[in-house]
Amino acid sequence: MINTIIFDFGDIFVNLDKEASIEAFRKLGLDGPNEELVALNDQFEKGQISEEKFLNGFLKYIPNASLEEIKAAWNLVIGDFPLERLEFLQMLCGRYKMFLLTNTDQIHIAHFEELVGSTFAGDFYRCFEKVYYSYEMGMRKPDVEIFNYIIRKHDLSPKRTLFIDDKKENTDAARQAGLQVWNLQVGEEDVVHLFDKKFETA
Repeated sequence: MINTIIFDFGDIFVNLDKEASIEAFRKLGLDGPNEELVALNDQFEKGQISEEKFLNGFLKYIPNASLEEIKAAWNLVIGDFPLERLEFLQMLCGRYKMFLLTNTDQIHIAHFEELVGSTFAGDFYRCFEKVYYSYEMGMRKPDVEIFNYIIRKHDLSPKRTLFIDDKKENTDAARQAGLQVWNLQVGEEDVVHLFDKKFETA
């Protein structure tokens, strides 16, 4: 039976509005993401470059934009956090060991905490034994080693651990590490319906 749950963050708890961010960048003159910016984002999510270097990377393509405008457009991806998801998570506290594992950066996390407020953010973080941000770990999903690290660090039983993520490449990597997985379909499924799924829940 499952005794541990590892959750992704974006589109599992906090809703993401990728189109709003893309549209904001379009208004600044950037016609969608490109390979160089995607690579820059990967580096930033691994904590390999500073916030300043990341934001300055956009200036090559939108030289007339200010760093404040770039940061604001970047943060538009962070949407609302439905209260029912926090209440569901709180209901699970004490029944399972729970972890948060997310590919993210310091800009998005700071913006999220400002958006929901310190009380809400504190209530959310307290549900987890440990919160893992990719930019602090120096690695990101779907690297299998990120799952192996958490398994070793907390002496977890992979077959009794469930990983929930909206991206198939991430749940595929977790499955390689021996974990049970739920590849949640955004817009069709919600994490609050976890117990409708056929897992060996504790």
